[in-house]
Amino acid sequence: VDGNSIVIDKESKVYLAYNKPVGIICSSSEKDKDNIVDAVNYYVRVYPIGRLDVASSGLILLTNDGDIVNKILRSEEKIEKEYLVKVNKKITNDFLRSLQDGVNIGGYVTLPAKVEKISDFQFKIIITEGKNRQIRRMVEVNNYKVKTLKRIRIGRLTVSGLKEGEYQELSFSKIKKLILNH
Repeated sequence: VDGNSIVIDKESKVYLAYNKPVGIICSSSEKDKDNIVDAVNYYVRVYPIGRLDVASSGLILLTNDGDIVNKILRSEEKIEKEYLVKVNKKITNDFLRSLQDGVNIGGYVTLPAKVEKISDFQFKIIITEGKNRQIRRMVEVNNYKVKTLKRIRIGRLTVSGLKEGEYQELSFSKIKKLILNH
């Protein structure tokens, strides 16, 4: 820059909080046209921690630190993930109770969830696991359809203040404090 060489330490660990828009694929494969790595376009190669399906939006973490990926994704960590969900028909108490109690989503019964009704068609749900398309499947088993699904929190880290399509760099100490509770 300005005639000066800049040396990038390839060994330094990078942690990003990204507000993923709908349409971005949580893949690091260059074959996927709308992959998350290209969307973030960070100067160091990073990879998503977990997934948000292409039709979902919200908070996702990216890193080049493989050790932290395993800590965050391990189910025994019980890291809460909070979502805001809009559905296609009026929410009933039976529907909410089903989500709270755990739902059989094709041979697997989900762990109990914390659920809060926001309006007739919208609710918040907090889960500690992350099965493939879990919330969508839980909703579908109850004969509802998800219209929008947005992850708004992982641990104590929220998407608040982060515009859709933007990322924020995080320190390892912030990850430990807000997500790993250490």
